[in-house]
Amino acid sequence: MRRLLPGPATELTVDEAAAWSRPRPAGRPWVALCMIASIDGSTALDDRSGGLSGPTDVAMLGALRRVADVVLVGAGTARAEGYGPPRKPGQRIAVVTNSGRVDAGSELFRSGAGYLVAPDTADTPAGVEVLRAGHDRVDLRLAMAQIDAAVVQAEGGPTLNAALAEADLLDELNVTVSPMLAGGPGARVVADAGRIGRRFELGQLVEDDGFLFARWLRRGGRAGG
Repeated sequence: MRRLLPGPATELTVDEAAAWSRPRPAGRPWVALCMIASIDGSTALDDRSGGLSGPTDVAMLGALRRVADVVLVGAGTARAEGYGPPRKPGQRIAVVTNSGRVDAGSELFRSGAGYLVAPDTADTPAGVEVLRAGHDRVDLRLAMAQIDAAVVQAEGGPTLNAALAEADLLDELNVTVSPMLAGGPGARVVADAGRIGRRFELGQLVEDDGFLFARWLRRGGRAGG
């Protein structure tokens, strides 16, 4: 990998590219979003993000996950991408659902690493740990205040990303631009959100095999390299 910004340009490993300080905001974890998008802005090819990915992107995802204490993912994305137990010991995967309809028999939940973030009205499966936040829809601000973690990595889908953005919870965006022109109906990184208009600052830009790895930081909340 070659870091282009901040200069001077230099070679680095994926772990070095992910190794930034992430100061915990008051009352909640640092929230970092990690997504991949095609040149034309799609987050999926043939309904899966893996169609846009490559070996270095997979390695970067792994490096960013190793920084996080909790991975936050929407139930639909967890199901479509086949989420299982994390490789990092002690890491948890929080699955966000408004309905509570998940496969309690999946390896993720059977392992004990996965748990649900759901509203009070959600009919959740017996035997699955649940963090309740909100009445009939998940209140992400309330959920984040209850999650015991220094760093949470959010991994989509676009609807969850939109909810995090609208709640003003995103401190860091790690967006990989794939050298793929996808076409099709794939969603944007943030889908179905109202107007947000928050500006972020470019903290780092890395290139490898045509993939661009951009790290964006909440303006006024820069983390050190």
